[in-house]
Parts: sequence; structure tokens; C-alpha cells
Amino acid sequence: MRGIISPKLKDFIEQVNTAALAAKKEGVPLTPKLVRDNIEKLSVFIGDGPSIDYVQDKKLVAKNGVDIALRIYSPSPEKALPVVIFYHGGGHMCGNIALYDTISRKIAQAGNCIVITPEYRLAPEHPYPLGIEDCQSVLAHYQEALTELRFSDKLMVAGDSGGGAICTTLTSNNLTNTAVHIDKQILIYPSVDYTMSFNSIEENGKGFLLEKEKIAWYFDNYFQDPQLELRKKASPLFMPMDENMPETLIITAGCDPLRDEGLAYKKALIKQGICVKHHTFDGMIHAYLLLNSLIENECQQTYQLIGDFIKG
Repeated sequence: MRGIISPKLKDFIEQVNTAALAAKKEGVPLTPKLVRDNIEKLSVFIGDGPSIDYVQDKKLVAKNGVDIALRIYSPSPEKALPVVIFYHGGGHMCGNIALYDTISRKIAQAGNCIVITPEYRLAPEHPYPLGIEDCQSVLAHYQEALTELRFSDKLMVAGDSGGGAICTTLTSNNLTNTAVHIDKQILIYPSVDYTMSFNSIEENGKGFLLEKEKIAWYFDNYFQDPQLELRKKASPLFMPMDENMPETLIITAGCDPLRDEGLAYKKALIKQGICVKHHTFDGMIHAYLLLNSLIENECQQTYQLIGDFIKG
């Protein structure tokens, strides 16, 4: 069923759709620079994050020699807090530490936890699976970057959109890895099906900021291989799951083309006996956490859900 957008977002969406229509009429092509510039424009809506006692930029050197930039947040550096590795969204092509600084700060505050946000490599310059490899390196070696902090042995992963895809990929990939134990995962309007096979892709795939045409373009740039079988194999929804999957929080948006695949992932986890908490924001669109000034209440509720789940 097509979502009904919140009145709070109506003017914003009308402006976005008007601009998109004008760009199509002018024949403006989608390019990595264009989509990156456009997501950066949303920064005017995010606002400033809370003050956090410890915020430091670090680098982690992966085994392949790649330097992975990290930003680390701790609201109480003297306390041994749980660790959340937050993988930002952006369709595997966009997003960065700076854009997601406010969100990272709010998660650290809400969950009273250490947050590590990595700058993993992006497509099309670095196609699948290079970004996943970076994120796996951070997952396996994050403690090397925490030499100035106390931390507990509780480890969680979190991500929005494409970052949610990274989280779910890592949880499946590490099911038999005794060196890595993920206690919980937090998935915010996650992308878990690269085959684009669910109804909400059609129902909400036009007019709600993230559109079907752009999703397909993101995936083409990410995989650079048209084979559907490859994309299905890489889709977290179709990856191995068992009773060792972590407890999961899933947040979906009613006007999101990715809504139904998030619900399908929830069902798949429950089938394995995993505890899943789910909340949907009916009038919200994909990437709504980037629009804080327009929908402060919904964003605050989201951070409250995340914080309660981390501390629960």
C-alpha cells in the first residue's frame, strides 16, 4: 500500500519533486558528484548534535594496506561503555563522517555508548565488495582505535539504508567467526534486497525522495555487474541466517520504497527464533533522520528507541 506522507514533509517533498522534474526536462544526467552534492544539501536540516565529552578522528590500517578513517565518540570516556559501530547510509555511493556527525552524536548520547563511525570506500570508484571489506576490517579490529578509552565487551552494529545493508551483511558473514561476536544490530530503514523484488519499491518508488529509478542506478554503480544472481547472493535477506543472529531493532518508514524488505527481514529473523523489535513511522520517508528540523518529534522518538535498545 502506498504510504501517506506526513503534512510536516509535504512542502519539502513538493520542492524536491519540482526540482527533480525540472532536472529531467533539462536532461541532467545522474552522476556520482550530483547525488553526493544533493545529499550534502540535506545537511541544512540535520542541525547540530549534542556536545560529547570525547570526539576524536583516528585511522585504522586494514590488512590490505587501506587507511580507514574513523570518528570516535564517547559521552563518558572514564567509563567502560558498550561499543556501537555505526555504518552510514548513502546507497554505497554517498555519505561521510561529517554529514553523519550529528546522528553519531545523538546515538552516543541516547545509548550512553561509544560510537565508531568509519569512512568506508564508496562506489563507483570502489565497487562491491571493497566497502564491505573495509567495514569488516573495522569490525574485526575496532579495539585498536580505542586505546584512549575504556570500553566493555558488548559490541553492536548500526546503520541506516545502505549502512543497514552493511550491518546485516556483516552479521551473516561472521556467524561462524569465533573472533567476532555481535550482540545486537540496529537497522534504520535498511536496504536488504538488491533484487528490488518487493511491492513497496513500486508503491513508494516515485515522489518520496528515494525513487525506484535512482535505487536501480545506485545498485548498478555498486555492483557494476548486471547479473541478478550476484545481486541476490549479496542481498542480506537471502544470506545465511541461524539462531546465532543478534537481537535486532528494525525501524521502517511508511513512505519508503525499502519498507517491505525491512519487514521481510524481520520475518526471516523471527523464523530463526531471533528477538526482533520493530517500529514503523507511517508518514515518514527514506532518510528522514537527515531532516531533523522538519520532523524533530519523529527523529527524537527514533533516537529514544535506539537508546533504549542499546541499554536494554
